[in-house]
Amino acid sequence: MQAGLILLCLAYVLSQFFRAFLAVLAPVLAKDIGAGADDLAFASGMWFLAFAALQLPVGWALDRIGPRRSAAVLLLLGGGGGALVFALASAPGHIAVAMFLIGIGCSPVLMASYYIFARNYPPTRFATLAALMLGVGSAGNLVASYPTALAVELVGWRATLAGLAVISASVAAGLWLTVKDPPHIGAELKGSVLDLLKLPVLWAIFPIMLVSYAPVAAIRGLWIGPYFAQVHGLSTSQIGLVTLVMGTAMILGTFAYGPLDRVLGTRKWLIWGGSMVVVAFLGALILWPQAPVWVPIAMMAGIGFFGASFPVVIAHGRAFVPPHLVGRGVTLLNFFGIGGVGLMQFASGRIHAQMAGAVDPAAPYVALFAFFAATLLIGCLIYLFSRDSLD
Repeated sequence: MQAGLILLCLAYVLSQFFRAFLAVLAPVLAKDIGAGADDLAFASGMWFLAFAALQLPVGWALDRIGPRRSAAVLLLLGGGGGALVFALASAPGHIAVAMFLIGIGCSPVLMASYYIFARNYPPTRFATLAALMLGVGSAGNLVASYPTALAVELVGWRATLAGLAVISASVAAGLWLTVKDPPHIGAELKGSVLDLLKLPVLWAIFPIMLVSYAPVAAIRGLWIGPYFAQVHGLSTSQIGLVTLVMGTAMILGTFAYGPLDRVLGTRKWLIWGGSMVVVAFLGALILWPQAPVWVPIAMMAGIGFFGASFPVVIAHGRAFVPPHLVGRGVTLLNFFGIGGVGLMQFASGRIHAQMAGAVDPAAPYVALFAFFAATLLIGCLIYLFSRDSLD
């Protein structure tokens, strides 16, 4: 099992990479195949849409056929195949297709490890283990920053994506050989996602799941690149360094959140407090659009750190899920989390397009930050009605 979890962690590194690397590639893709920020927002949204759409089928697969086959097959076909399509792209539409396929390939990876944690470890350790997997796997965020910018400058983006296709296929093969499925729970315990949707306690958690990860993922995954290029005039390598700062903050935040629910004796108020800090940082970006470049860099780092509550939100909802529906439970929560990012990326692309003609280059991004802040604030208000849990 240990070797399998290590490979799942490596697969999750790839997942984190693929959701974040477009920010670094934005300038070169615009130059080579005419892919603008709006095109890349759509492509990024397609990744999250495919990822979210697969969560419910993946939940069924985890409960019925286990994490080994679920993760290995989809990563091979979607991750490896999608990266190859990306390497061969000659138009913005090809990038969208490639990202859709890659989203399918990445969809089971994190939930496969969460399924194993939920089935094989005590419930009180779930948040810490989930955060550990997320934190280590988030190294993909770092690889998708300056190292990717350097690779693109040295060998080109096509060769870089071709190499990632080979790596994805190799990791998929390793998952098939090393991951061990937990013992199957008896067929007499039946249920479906509909049984989970009938639990009122989850309905106050779904909204914060929908909006808490979206600002972090959308900004780090795409908008941080065009923002610093157009508003502050940074180069590709400089943007790589900025994304490295935000990615590092996200990893540190994930590790910080992991044990804090047990330290503070609450999950609800830990999540709510961190989300409200993110709202405050977004507010600072809105109110001071012409700030010196170090200010938005610091704000992005703060958003990355305090917005890393994802595993604790999953743990909060997972505490109310019956054992025989764990696979469908964690994937349903992930459906809201990743689906929220996809929806917001589509919306953010439209917002940016409508504001692109503004005289002030910062205006489209002020509108984006306001959109993210407003949706997160609404989610926090609804989350006040949730029931706390540490089980």
